[in-house]
Amino acid sequence: MRNKINKAIIVFMVLFFSLEISLAKDSKKERKILYYRNPMNPKITSPTFMKDSMGMDYIPVYEDEEEMTEGISEEKIVKIKASQQEIIGLETEPVQIQTLMRIIRTVAKIAYDPDLYKTQAEFIQAYRTKEVIKSSQSAEITERLEALIVASAFKLKLQGLSDEQIEELKNKAEADRALLISDTLSPYVWAYLTIYEDDLATVKVGEQVILKAIAYPDEEFSGKIVAIDPVLDEKTRSVRARVKVDNPQGKLKPNMYLDAFIHIDLGKNLAVPKEAVLDTGIRKLVYIDLGKGKFKAQEVEVGPEATAFVNGKERKFFPVIKGLKENDIVVTTGNFLIDSQSQLSGGMSALWGGATEIKQESESEIKTQHKH
Repeated sequence: MRNKINKAIIVFMVLFFSLEISLAKDSKKERKILYYRNPMNPKITSPTFMKDSMGMDYIPVYEDEEEMTEGISEEKIVKIKASQQEIIGLETEPVQIQTLMRIIRTVAKIAYDPDLYKTQAEFIQAYRTKEVIKSSQSAEITERLEALIVASAFKLKLQGLSDEQIEELKNKAEADRALLISDTLSPYVWAYLTIYEDDLATVKVGEQVILKAIAYPDEEFSGKIVAIDPVLDEKTRSVRARVKVDNPQGKLKPNMYLDAFIHIDLGKNLAVPKEAVLDTGIRKLVYIDLGKGKFKAQEVEVGPEATAFVNGKERKFFPVIKGLKENDIVVTTGNFLIDSQSQLSGGMSALWGGATEIKQESESEIKTQHKH
């Protein structure tokens, strides 16, 4: 099925881009033809016009075309007339520095955590008791209390509390009631977020979180990540993050599920529009506009998808790691058709692999044709 689709696309592109030949014939300025190349493999050339084994016309290569692409591999160049660009609706955009942010969407649950509440209570009670009897002459009692404090602190760390949060508990009279109930006496609640393994390098303590509940579709609740569990869940490949969420009216209730959006500021980065990147899963290509109808296929390395606001509108970008520089003009609309033409020409292609995956013509065909 895939082969049939590919063949249909190739036939369409052959018919569409055959306009290039007819338009060249109508040109008033006489152009010098250097040689003709095979439409499916640019490495195969002929000094005279001919057809390949499939009956397709060899494509003329003009002297001025060679001059324009000097220093750039022929496999990376696609030539498209201005009239053809207009027909396919080709659009371009410069690669620029953008202020990027990454928005990670995940799920959250308002905490109902009696186990953590109990552990906090044990720690607070042990610490307060130690302070009361610190002048006691009984070394055995002091040692037992110290052991209980250490054990409780270790359990708290396993349950996601940081050293700073454990230290803060020493100044509290009781455990955090927000772990059990939601009321106006506690103007915040705790939410547990799921952070998947591939996002761990990005999400840090202190990141801002926006939460939305089904019960209140027109409202947003804000919070901040205060701790991330130290142990990864083997089955889900995720960790739990604890978020302190503002809840002054007590609307968020224990065990309530929410959608969570973690906003991560990535700062200023060189960025390419998402729509400019053709991704096969193996490699990523963009097409750079060289001017005068020339487009260069460029393999790029980019970071994870990010968001930027351009002229007040939210848009998707990829931060550029390698392959592009500022003010490069890249194709954002019509790049699929350019890639199809590149495939027809035997050049680099995101969707079909390009010249590196084109099968060699039979030896008999190669021997009968001139190598330029």
